Amino acid sequence: MKQKVKSVIEILENAFGVPCRQPVNEPLDILISTILSQNTTDANSDRAYQSLRRSFPTWEDALAGDPAEIAAAIRVGGLAEQKATRIKAILGWIKENYGQMSLKSICDMDTEEAISVFCRLKGIGLKTISVVLCFACGRDVFPVDTHILRISVRLGIVPEGSSALKAHSIINQLVPPGKAYSFHLNLLRLGRTICRARNPRCQVCPVQQYCISSYRTGFTPRFEGG
Repeated sequence: MKQKVKSVIEILENAFGVPCRQPVNEPLDILISTILSQNTTDANSDRAYQSLRRSFPTWEDALAGDPAEIAAAIRVGGLAEQKATRIKAILGWIKENYGQMSLKSICDMDTEEAISVFCRLKGIGLKTISVVLCFACGRDVFPVDTHILRISVRLGIVPEGSSALKAHSIINQLVPPGKAYSFHLNLLRLGRTICRARNPRCQVCPVQQYCISSYRTGFTPRFEGG
């Protein structure tokens, strides 16, 4: 299976390129944007994040804001009241524990320690904190979201019916060192443009030779966000 994953990574890099890491000034930005991405589309989560930043230019402003105003700003992303309450609580926890509205210190933490500490907070699950560690801290951690889970099942990398938690455990043991970032982004691109949940474009899929479903089962795995 490790060889299969390695081969898929190489094919996707040949098809889509090797993604270059983008500099991130503040991990807290990634954390909040990832929370907003839960249970919604990429386009709507982006709109919600931009609207939030227009309404609250700093995270101090958001912490001081009324949850109803935060909810109004992120309405387009769905679950606005729930997310607003959680965002405000998380910002308060960060200010109380770190003394400032910044998460730069998370990049100094051990990966498992960071996962343990932040997954205790409502609204932050394994996927969310893995995204922060991978994208903001440059860690070789592979986040699993709904696209990743769907494609991993179709390719037979994880068993059908696997939870995101199980998929995270399996895939992170299979990805070669230094390839988590590239594999994650290229699988996302594959999932958004070709290996879609409905009506996948199997005829143009660069890794179709590794697909065990070929969409015959019509299986769409259930993803519990966070």
